[in-house]
Amino acid sequence: MPLIQLVYASRPFGFDTAILSNILLDARRLNERDDITGALIARSDLYLQLLEGPQDKVEAAYQRIRRDDRHLEVTPLLTRTIEQRLFPGWAMRDDPAETWVWSIDAVRDGAIDRATEEETLGFFKRLAEKGVVPPRAT
Repeated sequence: MPLIQLVYASRPFGFDTAILSNILLDARRLNERDDITGALIARSDLYLQLLEGPQDKVEAAYQRIRRDDRHLEVTPLLTRTIEQRLFPGWAMRDDPAETWVWSIDAVRDGAIDRATEEETLGFFKRLAEKGVVPPRAT
């Protein structure tokens, strides 16, 4: 079965530390079960998430996210077949959206709608290069 990468953006509903922790807990549990890896870049105005794994499992996870009331305005940015995962070993890597991700004003002004595949993947490649070791499963 082919591996795919899917990236989407959404707007958080009721963003705070507890909600983000619950999203990450759910994602890690389900992604580990479904052989999905990836990363979530999060801040109060933006979720930017990359999912990678078996096509049917990634698509099912994306449909769950679209129905999740913690996400508003879920917008697909890219889907592509891959040979190698960008986040092997990470059921869900998380990171606050740093200054190298679109500014709040840029998001408000439509940066997500204008985003290129290269720009979008660039955020995740930069995150993957940070070299943080994945947590061990407990």
